[in-house]
Amino acid sequence: MKKRLVILGAGESGVGAALLAKQQGFDVFVSDGGMIANKFLTELNESNIAYEQGIHSTDLILNADEIIKSPGIPEKADIIKKIRAKNISIISEIEFAFRFIGNSDVVAITGSNGKTTTTALTYHIFKHAQKDCAMVGNIGFSFARQVAVDPKPVYVAEISSFQLDDIKTFRPKVAVITNITEDHLDRYDYKVENYIASKFRIIENQRENDVFIYNLDDDLTMKMIPHYPIKSTQAPITMSKELPQGAYLTNAKMYLKWKSEEIQMSVEDFAVKGKHNQYNSMAASMAATALDIRKEKIREALQTFESLEHRMEKVATIKGVEFINDSKATNVNSTWFALESMKKSVILIMGGVDKGNDYDLLKEMVAEKVKAIICLGVDNTKINDAFGEIVPLIVNTENIQDAVKTAFHYSNKGEVVLLSPACASFDLFKNYEDRGNQFKEAVRDL
Repeated sequence: MKKRLVILGAGESGVGAALLAKQQGFDVFVSDGGMIANKFLTELNESNIAYEQGIHSTDLILNADEIIKSPGIPEKADIIKKIRAKNISIISEIEFAFRFIGNSDVVAITGSNGKTTTTALTYHIFKHAQKDCAMVGNIGFSFARQVAVDPKPVYVAEISSFQLDDIKTFRPKVAVITNITEDHLDRYDYKVENYIASKFRIIENQRENDVFIYNLDDDLTMKMIPHYPIKSTQAPITMSKELPQGAYLTNAKMYLKWKSEEIQMSVEDFAVKGKHNQYNSMAASMAATALDIRKEKIREALQTFESLEHRMEKVATIKGVEFINDSKATNVNSTWFALESMKKSVILIMGGVDKGNDYDLLKEMVAEKVKAIICLGVDNTKINDAFGEIVPLIVNTENIQDAVKTAFHYSNKGEVVLLSPACASFDLFKNYEDRGNQFKEAVRDL
């Protein structure tokens, strides 16, 4: 008898898990309480994976041997209560993927802030050192999809607390907790201890020859660390003192100490600026050092990393509405990638100097993700023509301040205002940086 695996949720992680499960010979069934996006429906159909949408059929779910739960489904959901009552094992997609990686190494990065940049920077260092690796988790493909489609010797994974909630054997070779601030407390009975415990699960299966990187300057991390048995080798980071092992910053120099190695680097050489990015750079460098990346390669990579400013840069959350600056998206493809990554309903600010854009590429993605388009440009005719029948609301504005105010006016809590213009900026701005900076200023002025 094939083991029956039920997957709840058919987003990137759920469908990735389904593809891997099918490949590994499971009897797979996918159930999504909402409607499944077209691209995921296509994948499920092409792989002959059984699914349902708009409903969770109890009889089709409770006969599972094991269940993979989407990180977005809370414990208090009815279907989860029923599963728990029947004592059926629930795991996360990262746990499932981990079971099939063989001898590969995982660098897992979690934390309340900085984890995306730290993940991207760690991946950049590995690629620069010509390591065959993939960036997975909340950034890039889901872990399971990568394992199914293109397995690698090293996975650099951005991991959320929700994904850690349902692990059993998941054991990263290198675990990073960037920092911990109160977050997602609605999912953790409004107890910060529960949220912290979830983050610390990243190290619960580690052994002596695994590595744990954490921030000595982070109050919540340090307050809670005595409560967790740490079996792995510790490599802390700090700006407050010298360390015998780990990374520290003093007199505008970063020092990496690991085993008998020592690296020094001037902070001036870091491509990404700002104190938060110095912490991110220390964490990423320490992770690379722990997996034997040579110091010259780390130094070069830190100098060449493309800053994430103006590229999916989170600006602020105001009254539950998230503002994202993707001003660097000066073409249609960039805007497509930005929209693809969106998990919430989008109010899209777009427009500018059209470089012969073919908006047909965006139509399906816009139909799926975008609630309203706020046009920002001298001539918005093509945008109106392309999306007029797809998007219920298109508003033309003449400057970034009006565009931001209008977008905010039409937005609701839990939605995203995304500046991703798909056009050059020269009609109203000096360049995309100027456009991004003016956007950020306008958001702060709301």
